[in-house]
Amino acid sequence: MALYVLPEDRLHGHDNGVHDRMMECAGRVLGRSGRFAPPPMKIEDTLPPFTQARAFAVHLFTASGAALALAALIYAVQGKWPAMFACLGVALIVDGVDGTIARRFKVAEVLPRWSGDVLDLVVDFVTYVFVPAYAIGASGLLPPPLALPAGIVIVVTGALYFADRNMKTADNYFCGFPALWNAAAFYLFLLKPTAVLAAATILLLAGLTFVPFKFLHPMRVARMRALNIAAVILWAILALIALWRDLDPGPWVTGSMVVVGLYFVSVGFTEKR
Repeated sequence: MALYVLPEDRLHGHDNGVHDRMMECAGRVLGRSGRFAPPPMKIEDTLPPFTQARAFAVHLFTASGAALALAALIYAVQGKWPAMFACLGVALIVDGVDGTIARRFKVAEVLPRWSGDVLDLVVDFVTYVFVPAYAIGASGLLPPPLALPAGIVIVVTGALYFADRNMKTADNYFCGFPALWNAAAFYLFLLKPTAVLAAATILLLAGLTFVPFKFLHPMRVARMRALNIAAVILWAILALIALWRDLDPGPWVTGSMVVVGLYFVSVGFTEKR
């Protein structure tokens, strides 16, 4: 067996960092006693299989939002708008409760290999931004020359918003329009504005993405939480009626949904700065 000796300049010259890393790795393997030391056990290796399976099931529950997004997109391509919004609505429910479940079962600690935050952002982007952008562009709400540019504006500003590390305030409000294009699309389909007004609304909301005002997160904001949750429940009931009536529920339901929507937008402005 040949014996190789590293030249002096390899040990004390510009490659000394490599030597240090080699010695550090050897120390980790041998341990302080000089004997072989097994690698440290990971947290998940010490937990019972049921705990790990339960945590992974929470990740699967979050990832089901991506499946709902695909179903919504297929319905959108077929022009079945109520079915599309029904899928996005279920995805909204999943997004509203998966975080609470993940914290309850300490999923981040049990399975640190998978990032729940990244998974949540991926699913949210396709359900909140991408599919609604396609629906707005393909629905005929806008004339053909404006449909594609509007969709591009939505997905680009939405992507930038989801990459913003300051997207939430310290008191759990959203900062700026929180890329709720699924809700914006729902109101556009419900109100059926003129093409000019629809295009202006899209530009306004896209611009408000970068305006630092507080937008209510009804499940996380502590102030008036009971009233906020009640408003969410009322909105959900009204939305179900609208879907049941093929997005033509009549003035009372439509008007009530507009009032609830204005409530969500205005609550943040009542906060003390």
